[in-house]
Amino acid sequence: MLFYISGVLHAPEVRFEGTAQGTTYHISYLDEEQRNLKVQVDSIFTEIDKSLSTYRTDSEISTFNQFGAFRFQSVHFYPVLQKAYEVYKATNGAFDPTIMPLTEAYRKGKATGKPWLHQVDSLLQYVGFQYITFDKETVQSSKEHVRLDLDGIAQGYTVDVIAAFLETKGIVDYVVEVGGELRCTNTRTVSIEDPTQPDGRLALLKLNNLSMTTAGNYNDHYSTGGQTFNHILHPKKGIIQSDLLSVTIIAKDGITADAYDTACIVLGLEETKKLLAEHPELDAYLVYRGTGGAPKVFMTEGVKRMLVN
Repeated sequence: MLFYISGVLHAPEVRFEGTAQGTTYHISYLDEEQRNLKVQVDSIFTEIDKSLSTYRTDSEISTFNQFGAFRFQSVHFYPVLQKAYEVYKATNGAFDPTIMPLTEAYRKGKATGKPWLHQVDSLLQYVGFQYITFDKETVQSSKEHVRLDLDGIAQGYTVDVIAAFLETKGIVDYVVEVGGELRCTNTRTVSIEDPTQPDGRLALLKLNNLSMTTAGNYNDHYSTGGQTFNHILHPKKGIIQSDLLSVTIIAKDGITADAYDTACIVLGLEETKKLLAEHPELDAYLVYRGTGGAPKVFMTEGVKRMLVN
């Protein structure tokens, strides 16, 4: 988990947790009826995985990746693809869901412990959102071997879907956290982890009716032959040499925050500062390596107002 959650929740409170999407989740909410909605929430995870999981060979996205065209069957594929395109345009391609060929090479390299840099140039020819066309009913690729990977945005979307489900049940005071991606109502206190010391905390923030996500390579990487390979990849270069250690984005919804945190790692510190200046709807807490290796921090004015002294 990337940050600690606390808040003023009083009985009747319902809490449950579990595993999904290759990670853990934690849900808590106030409900006078004391309804435990874990079964329904687990069903939401399953439904989203059937649409967006690249690990399931029978998912909608895997079917598209196999055939290069697909007619949407669920309600999940299109809105996530639409948000991915929006952020792709806003970040000049720093967030690009056609990165699947590179992602696949990284996963294989991590599983086998073998380097894969020699494949980058040949794989980059199959990365580019310009090869994807879609509308509300279908998605198709104009170039063979171009495939989609929406893992960089799916957890934030899942948080939003679960939050919306709780609201349909009349639940208005809740915390939904999936793999460190979080959405809450009312005021909650969260802490931002020190990426150089996983058990350390750099700051405490008070969130109120906001979503917060964090991206960083420090939790998913492997080393071989004197080289370190990170799971966040550059859609135009392959390998990232980012000066950012972690990026925490705070936004109104999880899907937006989740897409932008990945893009900012790709962009690096200075380009991310420019991006944030152009998007006042986003707040950010950026951790980067300063002179001598010690972590340094840049934060937006909005985050400064959230700080707990």
